[in-house]
Amino acid sequence: MGLISISLLILVLIFHGTKVLSYNGILDPDYYKESCPLAEQIVRRNVEIAVLKDPRMAASLLRLHFHDCFVMGCDASLLLDSKGNILSEKEAAPNLDSLRGFEVIDKIKAILEEACPNTVSCADLLAIIARDAVELRGGPSWEVQLGRRDSFKASFSGANQFIPSPNSSLEALIANFDVQGLDIGDLVALSGSHTFGKARCLSFRQRVYDENIGEKIDDHKRNTMFRRILRSICPESGKDNAIAPLDFMTPAKFDNRYFNNILQGKGLLQSDNVLVSQDLEGEIVKLVWAYASDQQLFFKSFVESIAKMGNINVLTGEQGEIRQNCRFVNTW
Repeated sequence: MGLISISLLILVLIFHGTKVLSYNGILDPDYYKESCPLAEQIVRRNVEIAVLKDPRMAASLLRLHFHDCFVMGCDASLLLDSKGNILSEKEAAPNLDSLRGFEVIDKIKAILEEACPNTVSCADLLAIIARDAVELRGGPSWEVQLGRRDSFKASFSGANQFIPSPNSSLEALIANFDVQGLDIGDLVALSGSHTFGKARCLSFRQRVYDENIGEKIDDHKRNTMFRRILRSICPESGKDNAIAPLDFMTPAKFDNRYFNNILQGKGLLQSDNVLVSQDLEGEIVKLVWAYASDQQLFFKSFVESIAKMGNINVLTGEQGEIRQNCRFVNTW
């Protein structure tokens, strides 16, 4: 192993060293081994079909897992529709007209209910789907810890408060991840999920038209052509739902291209570019360079961080329930 590779490995271990310990606690990858042995096969096959029909769906399904875990923990609260005293997280600003893939969740859940009634939770379903979506688009695979249960409630206010904004500053992002028990290493690794998928004009308009932001991101206009392309997709007013790929080079592939993009000032979202433009200490930039230089290094760190994220405030044992329909609590 060369000196550069050794240095990169040491760098990543500094940020992720605490994660080599077992953090699954009360979760177990074999949780459904007896009660629903074909659960993961059923999920995999149906995610494969969905992604084959629409490659962009892979990124959308992964995003559901993120947006669920950042509000009250990984408890499928995101999937609840508004009813009775529940105001759905789907209607919060970061999610409204933005999240997609709920019909894929519904279909897979219905099949699981037929195969193994009242057994597989919606929260576990989101975690398994996220893994399969990443792997099916060229990313890494990992062993999913299982045994989560579903919440009885949603948090509309939590969704508005805790889901990172596409216009966030680096300071805000670090604080947002810290609330979830995630560190700077997790922030960089999980931001790498923006290597595939697309974002709405509403999410990147400020990055394109605010000259103060744009000049800082684009290193004194060295990427004015890139900004012109984005402006052609996203006019200064209107067309909020026009979409652009987060990565113009390999938009449907899970790879390390994201890190090369932000080093060149070509991240689509302001919250991507600030990892480099606002990192005064240089610690994050070193990680970005490490992942841009070594895809397998990025994959390893991403797996560790998403597994850690998947364990945020999980419900287990007698807590919560196993929903029969992911959109509603069982009492309805």
